[in-house]
Amino acid sequence: MMALLLHDVPRHALVLLGLVLIGLIAAPLLANDYLLTVLIVILYFAYTGIAWNVLMGFAGQLSLGHALYVGLGAYTTAALYVHFGIGPWVGMPVAILISVACGAVIGFLAFRFGVAGVYFAILTIAFAEFARIGFDHFAWVQGSSGLFLPVANYASNDLINLRGKPVMFYYVILALTVVAFVLCHLLLRSRVGYFWQAIREDEVAARSLGINTFRYKMIAIAISAGMTAPAGVFYAFYYNNLFPEQTFFILRSIEIILGPIIGGIGTLFGPVIGAFLITGLAEVLQEFLVAFGLDIPGVKRVFYGLCLLVVVMILPHGIWPPLARLLRLDKRRHRQDGPGA
Repeated sequence: MMALLLHDVPRHALVLLGLVLIGLIAAPLLANDYLLTVLIVILYFAYTGIAWNVLMGFAGQLSLGHALYVGLGAYTTAALYVHFGIGPWVGMPVAILISVACGAVIGFLAFRFGVAGVYFAILTIAFAEFARIGFDHFAWVQGSSGLFLPVANYASNDLINLRGKPVMFYYVILALTVVAFVLCHLLLRSRVGYFWQAIREDEVAARSLGINTFRYKMIAIAISAGMTAPAGVFYAFYYNNLFPEQTFFILRSIEIILGPIIGGIGTLFGPVIGAFLITGLAEVLQEFLVAFGLDIPGVKRVFYGLCLLVVVMILPHGIWPPLARLLRLDKRRHRQDGPGA
């Protein structure tokens, strides 16, 4: 397993990655409450970006409705906890199975009947909107009134039920992000990963070579949906309240994909770098404006749009590929960019 994980990775890249991981582990020792909250949000978007990247970055299928899987994961575990006292770690497999099943339905309808490109993206938006409207009238989860999770206190950490201080949630989302990163690294080095890349580059050519494109696209959407569901579990137990208008809103899906787009779609580090840059810089901008007594509604969304504009015009492959070449973090120097970076 370790030999596969470290295959084709430069030694100095491993050293740098280890230092970054050590820094993240030690961050709560130095960060105040506000900075810790920002780091939690950054890691949340890094994790969801990694999950989305499996479908779009690796297999080339654009989804604009990934908030659907976040919402299903959140509402499933929250409802099980509120109504039956079932803890989030026990409810998480149920949430993953429901998200995978929903992703499989979307995938089957799209891939079996040749719905691709922008039409596939519209289909994913439609399912997220169906869920938003449905949960808005779903009395068992309180509908539009919102589902609230009971919070006894924040004085002690209860990892089993995900009740406790922000530092506990920080390490939970950090662990989830590390696991997702390692899983994607292994997937890219597997037979499935190479088939995904072939489908992404030229699906017709991949099919002519004998690759069952329907099967491997179904695997991609199932894995991506299943990986996204734990983010919903984290979201529910960290914020302790769920509203369909917020959870399934298309803006949540857009926020998920911003990190991978800015960092580099199809790369391993892209979603992480993108999440740190766009979320971190947005918070710095917000604090800067507050320091000068300015309160501009929607300033973060304008900032996100400007970041996308700059990246599309100057770095169309994202920030990570040229950064990786600059730092010589990829042994395959003939590659200009791509999923292995």
